[in-house]
Amino acid sequence: MTPLRRSAATVLAASAVLCASAATAAVAAPSPSPAPVIPSGLHGEKDPTYDGVWRQSLALLAQDTVGVKPAGKAVSWLVGQQCDSGGFASFRADATEPCTAKTVVDSNATAAAVQALSALGGQDAAVKKGVGWLKSAQNKDGGWGYNPGSPSDANSTSVVIGALAAAGEKPGEVKSRKGESPYDALVTFSVPCDAKTGGGAFAYQPDKDGGLAPNADATAAGVLAGLGKGLDAEAGKDSRGGTKDAQSGACTKGEPTPARAAANGAAYLDGVLAETGHLDTPPMPGAEDTEAQPDFGNTADAVVALAAQGGAARAQKPLKWLEKNAAGWAEEHGPAAYAQLVFAANATGTDPRNFGGTDLVKGLNATGPAPEAAGKSAEAPAGKSADEKKDSDGGFGTWWIVAVFFVASVGAGILFSGRKKKNQQL
Repeated sequence: MTPLRRSAATVLAASAVLCASAATAAVAAPSPSPAPVIPSGLHGEKDPTYDGVWRQSLALLAQDTVGVKPAGKAVSWLVGQQCDSGGFASFRADATEPCTAKTVVDSNATAAAVQALSALGGQDAAVKKGVGWLKSAQNKDGGWGYNPGSPSDANSTSVVIGALAAAGEKPGEVKSRKGESPYDALVTFSVPCDAKTGGGAFAYQPDKDGGLAPNADATAAGVLAGLGKGLDAEAGKDSRGGTKDAQSGACTKGEPTPARAAANGAAYLDGVLAETGHLDTPPMPGAEDTEAQPDFGNTADAVVALAAQGGAARAQKPLKWLEKNAAGWAEEHGPAAYAQLVFAANATGTDPRNFGGTDLVKGLNATGPAPEAAGKSAEAPAGKSADEKKDSDGGFGTWWIVAVFFVASVGAGILFSGRKKKNQQL
């Protein structure tokens, strides 16, 4: 999820929804630092204003996935970002200062942190507080929006479902004031099989007329959530104990259960990935290049979703594309990008230390403080310390910052953290 995992595409799709409907109240957006001071415990060296907690959570979760014990100060930094309420903001430059009413706490950062801290262990108090905050921010329809009070969306609802499951909760039993569960909200984003386009996909949010536009990022996130799984999902059995067929399927009509919505979402991803093996991100508004570009992060998320739903064999085409093409993308974008590829490797049983010839674990470790325990292949490259090698914007670059201000210009005011942080209408 990815990501919630979100990208510029998520920002663009969200802005379209928000332009069409003024129902969402704008929230104050933090301003990026002109010369950011990066805390020594934080992975990545680029401005963390919009994605600090997200990229840190993904990095630590990915390290745990491959058996690497993260640096103590990296874990402490993440825990220290938590507000007394239990929620997390995208980034707090001075965590010694208490959170106030002006602190923009969000469901995505909180859910990602809960998933990471649950996996690491030893952080029961922080996990409990995080889960408590998530429950308090649940909408009446059972889902979550990015910020408390904003309309539910598929990505936010999905990453929270993953967090609840990781923390030992039963998502289906977490009920809103109206008695609705997260799954009740999730299936409302599933595009009917008989829709003119995108049958089986998930939409990010309904449009102003209540229509559901297929969205690849929301679909990858929704598949995992329908299975009751989080960002580090593995292939095999889902949380309901059902063994998944390794073969592709078609959209199946019937009662919109979470399991059926997940299967239909995977079928949609099969179709989108069939030709090229990768997903695309649309061009930015006003960009000279009007051609869609390969979307590495969303493709990695799709690999995890397909493997979780149908087994590793089902994800082979996009996996092979990533192995061939994604090394440069990960090196450029840092911890969240490396983490997404690690999750793709983990979900398919692929060696993350030899991912198309790239050692993802070494690359990930090199973006932050040296881990407490790591094998030889997980160490930073010779001649460079881990801190020297740090380089990340959480999976987005200057184009994402432009997208944020585009959203602000239309009054959205909602900031989407790094997984993708991705939304694309296909």
